[in-house]
Amino acid sequence: MAIIFPFRALRYDPEHVPVQQVVTQPYDKITPAMQEGYYQASPYNLVRIILGKRLPGDGESENVYTRAAASFQDWRQTGVLGRDSEPSIYRYSQTFTVPGSGAQAERRGFIALGRIEEYSAGVVFRHEQTLAKPKADRLDLLRANRAHFGQIFMLYSGAGKVDALLDSTAPPDIEVTDEYDVVHRVWRISDAAVIASVQEQIRDRKLIIADGHHRYETALAYRNERRAGAETGSGLPAPYDSVMMTFVDMDRPGLVILPTHRLVFGLPHFSAAQFQADARKFFNVEQVDAGIDAARATAILQQAGHAGTALLAVAAERAFLLHTPKAMGTALFGKLSLRQQALDVVQLHKSLLEGVLKISEEAIRNQDNVSYCREAADALSQVQTGKVQAAFLMNPVRMEQVRDIAFAGEVLPQKSTDFYPKLLSGLTIYALE
Repeated sequence: MAIIFPFRALRYDPEHVPVQQVVTQPYDKITPAMQEGYYQASPYNLVRIILGKRLPGDGESENVYTRAAASFQDWRQTGVLGRDSEPSIYRYSQTFTVPGSGAQAERRGFIALGRIEEYSAGVVFRHEQTLAKPKADRLDLLRANRAHFGQIFMLYSGAGKVDALLDSTAPPDIEVTDEYDVVHRVWRISDAAVIASVQEQIRDRKLIIADGHHRYETALAYRNERRAGAETGSGLPAPYDSVMMTFVDMDRPGLVILPTHRLVFGLPHFSAAQFQADARKFFNVEQVDAGIDAARATAILQQAGHAGTALLAVAAERAFLLHTPKAMGTALFGKLSLRQQALDVVQLHKSLLEGVLKISEEAIRNQDNVSYCREAADALSQVQTGKVQAAFLMNPVRMEQVRDIAFAGEVLPQKSTDFYPKLLSGLTIYALE
C-alpha cells in the first residue's frame, strides 16, 4: 500500500530573500549557463546545494558536497530557511503553455512524504533504467546534507478525488514564475481531517515514477544504509524511511508528455538514399517535402500516428515518413515484449538506429552518434545547417503506454518521456534531522 505523511517543510523565508530568486529546475535539467544564472540570482539560490560548482582544489575535506552542507546549515541558522509550524501537505499547481501547440493547461498535484518501497513490493513502479554515476553523486549529496531538496514526481490513478479534496479559493502561500513562463503555486494544508482523507485515497494506489528515478533509488539506498547502521529498531518509521514526492493524478487533465527527438551525427558513410532503401525492410517509406518545417512535421506525425507507429527522418536534401512496421516479433527486438515493441521510440532505436544505421546500443547509450532534442524546429535547424546528418522526429509516448509498461515491470529506452513542465526544486525541503 502507498503510505504518505504530512511534514513540516523547510521553506525559504520571503522576508530574507524573494523565492523567485532561489528556486531552480531539477538538478539534471540545469545547463552550465543556467547554473551560472542561478549563482548570479542570489547567494541563497538552491543551485549552490543541489548542483554546486566544482573547484580545481577540491579534495576530501573541501568539495562540492561539504560546501553544500555548509550553505544548508548556515541558511537554517540565519533564518533564510524556516520550518513550518505544523505538519502539512502542500497543494501544487502549475499553469503553463503547452510547447508546440500554444494551448493553456494546468497540472495539479500535492507534495507530501511518501514511504520508500522496494520495487518488488508492487507499490512503486519505474519506467526507465538508471545509471550508477548520477546515483553515486546524489548519494554523496544526501549523506552530506541529510535532506531532500526536490520532489520525486509520482503518478497515480485517482479519478480526480484528491484534487477535489484539496481545491481552494485561498491565495497561494508561494507563487513563482520560472524561466519557461510556468506559474507555480503552492498552498500549505494542515487540516488533519483533510490530510487523513488524502491519505485514505492514496493508500490503495499504485505509484509510477514520472521523473526522479535516480533520486528515488538514491533515497532507497540511503534508507538501507541507515537501517544497516542503526543499533536497534523501534518499529516506528524513521525520517529516512520516506522521501518528498509530488503526487499527480494521471486521470486528470494537464498531464503533458513531450517527445524527445533523436539527432544522428558522425557516421562515416551516411547516405540519405541508402537509408531510404534500407529502411524499406522495416517500414513503409513515403518521401515528403525536404524543406518541411516544424509545424508541418508535427501535423504529419500526428495524423499518421493515429494508425500506429509514425516516424519522420529528415536529412539535408530528403525527408521520409516511415510507418507500418514490418519487423515486430523478430530477433531484432530480442526479449522485448510486444508492448515495448509497439513504442515508436523502440521501433526507431531497434529498426533504424541499430538495424539500418548500425549504431550500437552502447554507442546510443553513450551518445557517441546520437543526441537528443526537445524542439522539432531546433532538430530541423541542426540538419539544415549541417550540424547533424539526420533528425528523427516522433510523436510523444502516450500516458497509457507508460502506465502499462511500468505496471508490467518493464522499462522504456532512455529519453523516452519528457513530462512537462518540471517540478521546481526548493519550493519545499524535507530535512531528515
